[in-house]
Amino acid sequence: MIGASAFALAGCVSTPPTATSVAVAIDRVRKPEPPLMYAAMPDELFPVPAVDISKVDPRWWRAEVDYDTAEKPGTVIVDTPARYLYHVNPGGRATRYGIGVGRDGFSWSGRAIVAYKRKWPRWTPPDEMVARQPKLKPYSIANGGMGPGLNNPLGSRALYIHQGGRDTIYRIHGSPEANSIGKAVSSGCIRLLNQDVIHLYDQVRDGSPIVVIPDPAMGHLMVG
Repeated sequence: MIGASAFALAGCVSTPPTATSVAVAIDRVRKPEPPLMYAAMPDELFPVPAVDISKVDPRWWRAEVDYDTAEKPGTVIVDTPARYLYHVNPGGRATRYGIGVGRDGFSWSGRAIVAYKRKWPRWTPPDEMVARQPKLKPYSIANGGMGPGLNNPLGSRALYIHQGGRDTIYRIHGSPEANSIGKAVSSGCIRLLNQDVIHLYDQVRDGSPIVVIPDPAMGHLMVG
């Protein structure tokens, strides 16, 4: 009996993991494999690296969802409080993207249109932004802006938002900063993961309506 008890007790004691197995376990936690939609895009003009999805909560991942709205298919809806952008599809469905939005005092809302789109756009910060951040002067409109690339704040794609025939200066654009999705961090623009904005770019037509829902908890500029 003693021998059997000792054997049973020994069975409850696991063998301590080796340093190698611990390292592998930690690596798996920190660096999960990205879903196919967030894999690297080596064929882009500037190859886009895979998204580090350990920095993006799965609730912000792109998804096809049921979406009840009176807006017609093709409309872009930015739900600022929820940190989601919806591209309305037929049949009560929509493609949903996690987004980063404008921080307090820089957010905006209203109705406008997506006037046009650009792949790998140049970035020209408005004069008001340059006045707040003089280090941006080399990229001002007068100096021709910043050329396209992975370090360009507009990322891989940009959708330009106009209201009443005028540029609102707000954009929907890509960003490599995965940890900014779901947060209020920008100077008013709507940011998506580069892979997501490429997907959105391919779905949205020039002239599509856009509706931006305000966040009551934040100061915002009404557009239209």
